Amino acid sequence: MFDKVYDVIVVGGGHAGAEAAAAAANLGSKTLLVTMSLQNIAQMSCNPAMGGIAKGQILREIDALGGYSGIVTDKTAIQFKMLNKSKGPAMWSPRAQSDRMRFAEEWRLALENTTNVDFYQEMVSGLLIEGNKIVGVKTTMGLEIKSKSVVLTNGTFLNGLIHIGDKQMGGGRSGEKASTGITEQLVALGFDSGRMKTGTPPRVDGRSLDYSVMIPQPGDLNPETFSYLDTKPLTTQRDCHMTHTSAIVHDLLREGFDRSPMFNGRIKSIGPRYCPSIEDKINRFSDKDSHQLFVEPEGWNTVEVYVNGFSTSLPEDVQFKALRSVKGFEKVKFFRPGYAIEYDYFPPTQLKHTLETKLIDNLYFAGQINGTTGYEEAASQGLIAGINAHLKINEKDPFILKRDEAYIGVLIDDLITKGTEEPYRMFTSRAEYRTLLRQDNADLRLTPKSFDIGLASKERMERMELKEKQSNNFIQFFKETSFIPEEVNPILDQLNSSLVKQPGKMFKVFSRPKVTMEHMKKLEIVSSYIEENNLDREVLEQTEIQVKYSGYIAKEKNNADKLQRLENIKIPENFDYSKIKSLSFEAREKLKSIKPVTISQASRISGVSPSDISVLLVYMGR
Repeated sequence: MFDKVYDVIVVGGGHAGAEAAAAAANLGSKTLLVTMSLQNIAQMSCNPAMGGIAKGQILREIDALGGYSGIVTDKTAIQFKMLNKSKGPAMWSPRAQSDRMRFAEEWRLALENTTNVDFYQEMVSGLLIEGNKIVGVKTTMGLEIKSKSVVLTNGTFLNGLIHIGDKQMGGGRSGEKASTGITEQLVALGFDSGRMKTGTPPRVDGRSLDYSVMIPQPGDLNPETFSYLDTKPLTTQRDCHMTHTSAIVHDLLREGFDRSPMFNGRIKSIGPRYCPSIEDKINRFSDKDSHQLFVEPEGWNTVEVYVNGFSTSLPEDVQFKALRSVKGFEKVKFFRPGYAIEYDYFPPTQLKHTLETKLIDNLYFAGQINGTTGYEEAASQGLIAGINAHLKINEKDPFILKRDEAYIGVLIDDLITKGTEEPYRMFTSRAEYRTLLRQDNADLRLTPKSFDIGLASKERMERMELKEKQSNNFIQFFKETSFIPEEVNPILDQLNSSLVKQPGKMFKVFSRPKVTMEHMKKLEIVSSYIEENNLDREVLEQTEIQVKYSGYIAKEKNNADKLQRLENIKIPENFDYSKIKSLSFEAREKLKSIKPVTISQASRISGVSPSDISVLLVYMGR
């Protein structure tokens, strides 16, 4: 039934699995995607949206590297917003509402049109291992499928347990059975495992809602796209809406707390701190009388609606009664209730930066199996795992992104260096160099790296090079071109900015805080340059950011270069920390457990102090 030996087998067809399969296949590896349901490839199990704070940056990075998530999002979006536009460009974060059914369909079609990808629908119940090396997988029907490497992207399916009030049922998500066998085998092999929890809100019938009493949440007037390729921006969009809970709603929810698995001890695992359930919110923030609810359509044509902010595992009758007391929901009809789900994960300190496990060669973990939450976090891990699985079996250098190169690099380094005991979510605050890691320059940062290993296409590389060249030339134009006071003073006067008395370079005027590209375009010489060189929105945006934030960018780049000196000091493999008596006991234990590969990584381990790092530097002659 199968090729004699696959190069890469990807287990699981969620966001991580889909990106892993695409990356490995596009690099030339014969790839098999094994999933329990081919109808649910890249299923949006939670909210029907991609991107958001820091997540939008990750999605742009995935696209810049040659992944599919950005393209699929653009093709299936129903609304686009650039969040945090009132702040500096380091905080700008793109987000799109998606058509849930079309998103999964578009992903499947994209994979079906990818050379080297085979599909098989069945549960993988075990791994085939010889010595300390993976050689394939075993299915519940007893089929053994051989491969040179395996990427596990099991999501919430490993021994998944769904909770709705006092009801419990096995499942990886609503209507789908859990996956068994893999956890037990990995634990027997010496892996540590744990349990995590996540949850989801009710889905309701949009025809039963009164939108007239809610606050419309429209998309941007001039929507952009996620992909750096030539995908088309939306010309029409669907509104989301906002409403609020109330003290009455909270009281009705509290009536069910004695039947809540969160409060009666049935759920013992930790859920996502930054996406709490509604019962957790009213318990933790008891001083608040209301919380926002975002009413999100699930597609262009469906009437199904996602109630963002009302994630819950309370009994369905309590959910229904409380939601009917929310403004606009007085006649609500349920499609399905909210629920919580517990599942197995493996603390990610057991991985290398490539996402290969330290215990078993050529076995990779990506997504929620590593303790993360979110489509974008999962997809980025899948992409990196798929790339490295291909490179490893072809005896090529690993592909590792550093913390100053990508949010993906921050994510993976955080996971394997610090670990996580709660579902990990990316935030801009986790990145030390977020001025460098903006959503607008992901292609400039990452496309050349991906092109070098053969993943990013020639088309991507050429588009990036043109953007870079045009932006640099335009910046140089502002540095070299002079203005006369009579031209710029009317603009400065309008902005209540101090007037200039003598000619100077345009770069100086453009650098002023209130002056934007729109103001500069009012000058004939600037507008003529833009028209003659056919500069698009991306080039204008890139130029403006580089001009206005050049000082901040240079400072952050200098700080990153200093850190790189520690990154270049490698720690030998299987280094014996016990012989360095000056190290603290905690540092010695943490270093032995995590096995950092550089001094820089060692410095980020919780429990390793600056004095411990000094000891290591002295020991290594630095």
